[in-house]
Amino acid sequence: MAKGRWVSNWDAENPEFWNSVGRSTAATNLRWSIFAEFLGFVVWQLFAIVAVYLPKAGFDYSTTQLFWLISMPSLVGATLRIPYTFMVARFGGRNWTVVSALLLLIPAGGLALAVSDTSTPFWVMLTLAGLAGFGGGNFASSMANITYFYPASQKGWALGLNAAGGNLGAAVAQLLVPIAITVFAAGSLQLPMAGIIWIPLILVAAFGAWRNMHNLSTARSDVRGALACLREKHLWIIATLYIGTFGSFIGFSAVFPKLIADTFTGYSAFQLGTATISLAFLGPLVGSLARPFGGKLADRFGGARITLGALTVMATVTVGLVLTLAHANFWLFLALFLVLFTASGVGNGSTYRMIPAVFALRATTASDGAGRNVEVGAARKAAAALGLVSAIGAYGGFLVPQALGLSISLRGSYTPAFCIFVAFYVALMAVTWFCYVRRGTEFATQGV
Repeated sequence: MAKGRWVSNWDAENPEFWNSVGRSTAATNLRWSIFAEFLGFVVWQLFAIVAVYLPKAGFDYSTTQLFWLISMPSLVGATLRIPYTFMVARFGGRNWTVVSALLLLIPAGGLALAVSDTSTPFWVMLTLAGLAGFGGGNFASSMANITYFYPASQKGWALGLNAAGGNLGAAVAQLLVPIAITVFAAGSLQLPMAGIIWIPLILVAAFGAWRNMHNLSTARSDVRGALACLREKHLWIIATLYIGTFGSFIGFSAVFPKLIADTFTGYSAFQLGTATISLAFLGPLVGSLARPFGGKLADRFGGARITLGALTVMATVTVGLVLTLAHANFWLFLALFLVLFTASGVGNGSTYRMIPAVFALRATTASDGAGRNVEVGAARKAAAALGLVSAIGAYGGFLVPQALGLSISLRGSYTPAFCIFVAFYVALMAVTWFCYVRRGTEFATQGV
């Protein structure tokens, strides 16, 4: 197989092929996929981080406008995940990875230019924030691409690594961007560095994908499978659960820097020489690292049970935030949020793991004796559902900051928003128990 060309003889399920050339080739594609997706998450988070520093830098934006800058990338990114799911089959995994990586140059470079001038109109900044959604779309195409490379027995681990590697981009961005914009400062913030530092890495990712990755001719778009999923009620149930888990993760990741800065002046960061290190990166870091463990726990105990447990922890911790927010204890606040991020990460992995199990069981219970044909239909629906659920769940990244923004604008406090989150988590707990955990249901019997 020549590097970077179309491959027509891919057969990951053939042990001889897999052990001779398949495993190493798949690993190469996985590494470059993770790197490109990692940078996608970085760019996806840039405006959420920079928004905290805009008032200090001299930008006259209102609190509502700042929350729009924080939430707009998630709104666009979630929407882009739907078409991105089908791009790999249309253009090839290697080709689309190159294109999707290069698209990240637009928001990264645009941000660097926009924040160089405090007279930049808000609509320009908001448009660029929307273009940062390119990074959010990368997740869907990256996951769709990698699933074609691995045999069924190894898809879960490969997809888990791919997802976790991408999610870590949110943590790394929140760690390095504050350092970059302060360490080069000479009396004022150097906000353009927030975008500039990633441009060389984006070019490396695009070149590496072009040089080392492959297109598989066996990859196929399944629009019919996606349309069939839309008629399946469990798609919408699981997608709602994913809004609660992944939506909370990406939403709180985006808003965490501003939430800390607004609530705890002087505690949100610490100085290391000339560099300012924000503590906000700890949230998405623990959430990203927890995601693979959520999948592993789901494999052992069932995805629904682990999701129910994760949501229970999230609801309990959020109640703790409501009760303690007025005390302004930063370290207690940080500890509670780290538990919340960890639980959301576990829930990400377990909820995603539920999708193939639920769709396989639905096909079985609806079977009229078709046997193999039913299994194929279940696999097609499950594959399509993975992309659709990831897209719908990502809208939580828009809803969470918007809820917090409205709360602080209308009530002068974040507490009402957290109360709404508690109610939402409790409702999701009830749905999870009733549909998938309640004794006597088909899903509970099969340990979904």
